[in-house]
Formats: sequence, C-alpha cells, structure tokens
Amino acid sequence: MSKIKKNIITRLYVVSFFMLVFASSIIFKLIDIQFTNGDYYRELSENRVFKNIEIPANRGNIYSEKGRLLATSVPKYDIRFDALAPTENNFNEYVEELSIKLGENFNKPSEYYIKTLTNARINKNRYLLIARNLGYSEYMKIKNFPLFRLGSFKGGIITEQYTKRDYPIGGVAQRTVGYERYDDFGNVTRPGIDGAFGPKYLKGENGSRLSQKIGKGQWKPVEDFNQKEPRDGYDIYTTINIEIQDVAHFALLEQLEYYEADHGSVIVMETSTGEIRAISNLGRTSEGKYYEKLNYAIGESHEPGSTFKLMAMVAALEDKVVDTSDVIDTRNGVLSFYGRKVRDSKKGGYGKISVAKAFEVSSNTGLVQIVNNGYEKNPEKFIDRIFSMGLNNQLDLELIGEGKPIFTHPSDKKNWDGLDLPWMAFGYGISLTPLQTLTFYNAIANNGKMVKPRFLKEVRSFDNVIETFDTQIINSSICSKETINKVKQMMVNVVEKKHGTAHNIYDKNFSMAGKTGTCQTEYWKNSNLYISSFAGYFPAEDPKYSCIVVIHKPNKTKGYYGNVVAAPVFKKIAQKIYSETPVVQEQKFLNEINILKEDGNDTNPYYMSLNSSIMPDLSKMELMDAIALLENFGMKVIIQGKGKKINQSIKKGKRIKKDQKIILRLS
Repeated sequence: MSKIKKNIITRLYVVSFFMLVFASSIIFKLIDIQFTNGDYYRELSENRVFKNIEIPANRGNIYSEKGRLLATSVPKYDIRFDALAPTENNFNEYVEELSIKLGENFNKPSEYYIKTLTNARINKNRYLLIARNLGYSEYMKIKNFPLFRLGSFKGGIITEQYTKRDYPIGGVAQRTVGYERYDDFGNVTRPGIDGAFGPKYLKGENGSRLSQKIGKGQWKPVEDFNQKEPRDGYDIYTTINIEIQDVAHFALLEQLEYYEADHGSVIVMETSTGEIRAISNLGRTSEGKYYEKLNYAIGESHEPGSTFKLMAMVAALEDKVVDTSDVIDTRNGVLSFYGRKVRDSKKGGYGKISVAKAFEVSSNTGLVQIVNNGYEKNPEKFIDRIFSMGLNNQLDLELIGEGKPIFTHPSDKKNWDGLDLPWMAFGYGISLTPLQTLTFYNAIANNGKMVKPRFLKEVRSFDNVIETFDTQIINSSICSKETINKVKQMMVNVVEKKHGTAHNIYDKNFSMAGKTGTCQTEYWKNSNLYISSFAGYFPAEDPKYSCIVVIHKPNKTKGYYGNVVAAPVFKKIAQKIYSETPVVQEQKFLNEINILKEDGNDTNPYYMSLNSSIMPDLSKMELMDAIALLENFGMKVIIQGKGKKINQSIKKGKRIKKDQKIILRLS
C-alpha cells in the first residue's frame, strides 16, 4: 500500500507542478497584456474596431487655354443606413416621414421604404444601401431628410464619398487630355496630360475620417466631420484651343473615313511659343469606326518620306553643297544604287531643273543626287549636320511615350551601308514622330529658332497662379538666315506655283507654305501601303501656326499622295483659324478682294484695309470669310437662309460704318 500511495503522491506533485506552470504562464500573460505591452494590445484592439478611413482628394481640373473645361473630378456619393443607430423613439417618430421623402425622390411608393427600413432594423442590418452614385446637390438634399438630418450616430446615415473623372469634350483629344483606365484589380492609370501632371499638380492630398467597423469590410463614420480635410489638386490650364481642336479632329476624321485609312494624326502648334493648339489621333476599329486609340502624334516613330527633304535641303544649303539656282538632271526619273532604283512620281522625270524646283516638285532623283553627290565621300558630314539641328534627340516631353528618332551614323560600320545616304535624302531608312518633324518645320517658320512643344500654360489654385510655363528654346538657330529664307520661298512655291506638289490647296485669300510627303511603308514585305503627309505653316509671310497631317495606309484606289490625302486637312484647319482668330487682322487674309470705289468701279485687287469704309463685293466669297471680314470692320452681321450664294443688303461700293447692320441672305 505504501508503494501505491507513493505513486499517487508523485502523480499529484507532477499534476500540481504543471498546474502551477500553467497558472504562472496565464498570470505572466495577463501582466504582459495589462502592463508590459498593454498599449500595443489596446491599440490593436481599437484598430480592429476603429480606424482612420482615407478620403480621396478631388483631382484638379484641366482647362483649355481659354478656360473651357477638358477634365474634372465630379464628387459622387453612396448613402447607406445603419438601422440600429437611431433610438427606438427616433426611428418610430421619423421612419414614415423619411419613407415618404425617399419615395418622392426615387419614384417609389413610401410603403416600400417603410417595409425596407423596418425589416433592416428587425434584421439588425447596419449597412443598408439607400442610393448609389449621387451628385452633390442630391446628396445634400437626402442628407437633410427626416431622421438622416440627425447625423450618423443618431440618424444612422452612412455617407461614402468618392470622385469620378469626367471629360466634357468626350473622345476629342482623349489621348492627349487623358482618361481613366482600370485594370482587373481596380488600379487606375491615366495617359496624356491627366496622367503626366497628376502626381505633381492634379492629385492633391487625401484626408481622413475616424470610422467604426460595423461588419465585415463595412465601416461607419464615428463623427460628422473629418479628422483631416482633403486638399484638392491644383487646376491645369493647357495650351489646347477647343475651336482649333474641333476643326482638326473632324477634318482628320472626314479624310480618314473617305480614304478608308488605318489611322492618322494632326498637330497644330503656335510658331513663336511652341504651344500645342490642337492634337488629334484617330485609329480605325474592326468595324470601320475611328476613335483615339493611340497617341500617334507623339509616340509613333516612322519613316517620314518626302517631308524629310526639307531637312536634307537645309543641310545641303548650309554646307554649300548646292545652291537653289544650280541645275540637276533628273535623268528620266530613275536612278540606280547597288541594284536598287530610285524613281520620281512623274514618269520620265522632270529633265534638267533647278535645285529649288527639284524640291518644289518633290523629285526623288533630284534630292538623292544633291545629297549623294555632295556627301558621298564624307557621309559623316551630312549626318552630323542633321544631328547639329537636334533631329536625333527626343523632345523630352512631359507626356510619356514619345517615340525615339532613328538614324544610322556612318561610324556604325555594322549597320551602315551604301544605300543609307541616298535613301535618307528622301526620308527612308530613318524614323521620326510627327511632332518631331513638326518641331523642325516650326523652327523654319520661326526663323531658325527651335522651341520645345508645350502643352501647359499655367497651374492655378482657384484664382492664385501657382506656376507658369514659359517658352523653352531647344536651339536658338538651327541654320543661317540665308538658308531659312531660301527654304521658306521653296515651301511657298510648293503651294503657290502651278508645278508645286501642293498647288491643289492654293487659296488666293491667304498664304500657306509647306511640303508634301508620300512614303511607302512595309516595303520589305512588298506591300502596296503608303503614308501620306503634309507639314507646313501659315500665313506664309508671317507665320503664326505650324501644322502637320499624317495619314497611314489610305485606300490606294482612292488616292495616296500627300497632296490629295493629307494637304486638304491642313487647308481646312488653316481656313478655320484664318476666319475665326485675330491673326486675320494683321495679315493679307483677303489679299485679292476687289475693293470698290464709291461709284462701284473696281480698284486694284489688293487686300482690303481694315480701315476701309467701302463695302466690297461679297458674292464670290466663302461665308466664313465674309463674316470674318465684316466683323473686323465692326459691323453686325445677320445671316438668313441656307446655301452658298451670298446676297448682301448693303450694295458693293457703298460707304459703311462701325456697328452698322448688314444682312447676308444665302441661297
């Protein structure tokens, strides 16, 4: 028995020991929780019940140069109801009145809401959805409904605020202005201006509000005010002109649709400042519709074709390789290099012509001979001249996705061959984006000063200007004034001379200058596809704007040359700007209107002085031109009827005065 008793006592000691250890560990843990790490555990517990919920700041607005809204953040609200928050007395007192108001607001019977709210209280629903996606005014109205006006604690109203980005001009300039793009995980990215300037200016600073957990993933604000108020983002004023953007978009769209092209882009730049007034990028869908698919103007680097002849000509003139009066033999329009042929678009060529005319008729054989003969022994000199004008550099734009210029240098023995130099002369074997090409043309229009393309004018916070953006000079002089004057005259002749490749867009009422481009693309596949382009500026005598139009893969059966596919878009844009902007006040906008003496006889066909007091003959003018001219005189114009023929209420040759009314009857 003593042995058995001894075993029992031993077991009791063992059990007692483990019980003592267990009790000690519990006491130790209690001391740890209460005293040693008490603050940590209390905070952890509190965070599971209370936490600061982030309140997103309203993203700043984006405006056009004249203050038209391009993008804005619209506050939206979801309203929910914590059915257990109101006291029994408050719920019973106000539920019927609240139901009537909700029924009136959402066009439902009040009985529906009485039943819904009552069932929510019975079922202890603390997160009942009342309404989604409300605007601010509607939210404020509902917030003041019976019961809800007591606030979140006493009235049970739960407000969830968020912002939604809205773009009032829709798809126009979407790739440049920006838009919101969500992935499968709800993350948002923004291309264009909205994305590029978001982190620094538009984003703002988020606020916070103390909230209580009321269910899985459900949080209710503890107080009716924020812990930290959000600071809205700054507003951005861009360089985009809505009127010019509109005409650029629809002029491009019309041409793309007619020629069934794959895609195209248009850019309009202010010559002296580099400010982008319009930029349109339209791509074709499988259904044959066009929308802003990609930012081709900035991101698509491609062979420029004949628009690069301007760069080649500037280099040749600067290096004194040729002069404009030198004679070039186009050799029946065909040249051979290492088994490859260069052809002119005109069968049989142009014979012996001047260097200037070779440019104006866009002779491939002419430009190839100029460059190849002048630089064959020292091709580095040609490429270095091109590089000295900045053509090998990106423009360092704030907008992401700029394409890289591609040139092969003779020092690159692995990739340079005998075809590179002659092929560069007419824009093959190299790549530039439309904006990079336009920047060079704009420099010519700007008397040699190359300025950086710019999309922003200033940043504001309400009426306070936070930051302004000035013109940035890339190169103060890309070439000599002598060369500038020579190539300017050649580009004028491209449009004004009958032999010029863009004479089809000539208009006696205003002057334009530029260069056509037609480039075969995907030729390594033996394809029959082309890129049609036109780059230039206007007015020719005192350039205010430069513009480039690039259209990819038009239907060849309808046309593919740059002068018929791209140049008409340029002209439409120029016409619109001439007729609706102050530039006409200083230019020979109507340089061949017949000014009449008071006796009705025609005088010399020079442009009408804006100080003239004699009514001109408007019958042969376009309506836009007539309106612009009359309004510049200070007259009040009234339009009646429809049609193209103009009948004027004040006869030609009569004296006119400011504020005088004139009726233009159309038929």
